[in-house]
Amino acid sequence: MAVGIVRTIVAAGASSMIICKGCNRAHATPMANQFDDLVLALKDALGPSSGLTSDDVDVEHLNRLMQEYNSNEREWAKFAMGDESRGYTRNLVDEGNGKSNLLVLVWSPGKGSPIHDHGNAHCLMKILRGNLTETRYAFPQEGEEGQPMRVISENVYKENEVAYMADELGLHRVWNQGSDFAVSLHLYTPPNVAKGGCHIFNPETGKKSHVKNCGYYSAYGKRL
Repeated sequence: MAVGIVRTIVAAGASSMIICKGCNRAHATPMANQFDDLVLALKDALGPSSGLTSDDVDVEHLNRLMQEYNSNEREWAKFAMGDESRGYTRNLVDEGNGKSNLLVLVWSPGKGSPIHDHGNAHCLMKILRGNLTETRYAFPQEGEEGQPMRVISENVYKENEVAYMADELGLHRVWNQGSDFAVSLHLYTPPNVAKGGCHIFNPETGKKSHVKNCGYYSAYGKRL
């Protein structure tokens, strides 16, 4: 059963009231939504690129756009659909003209992802709410079958921090060690995982399995 992560939600796109001096009547005016601006900016930035190689994608520019956004729960709440029976949910925000996909992930308390790759895609992760722990692993090498996977690094990312990940940097898992839901924004370009799945890895043996369907829990603010 889906659960709400927000105690009090003010819907994105809500209006504020201003007084018209000439007519002495209140009028509704749309409030600025910086999250919507970020979505459009990321789409524009990827417009001329193929999303296939580092030469085509300006990762630093994408990173900067995500860094500049200051998380406001009112703006992204409609996408943040959580389910405490799952480790996390994948909620589609935008498909970036087919060159990327932008997701809001809601992480259940004390749960997380398996170790996984990224299907030869760039991945940027911005924390919108709470903290997330990322553990990175080396790809298992030939002759290492049956051995525990080697940890490269472990970092805790706090609200508004941004992390970058790609297969050339290794594998990773993401975990919510907190007692409440955490939320993150993920940009994948190209959207290889959504189309072709990914590999997950057993931390004790390094054995990998292919996951064909990395689907969505909701899309554009509507439960699927």
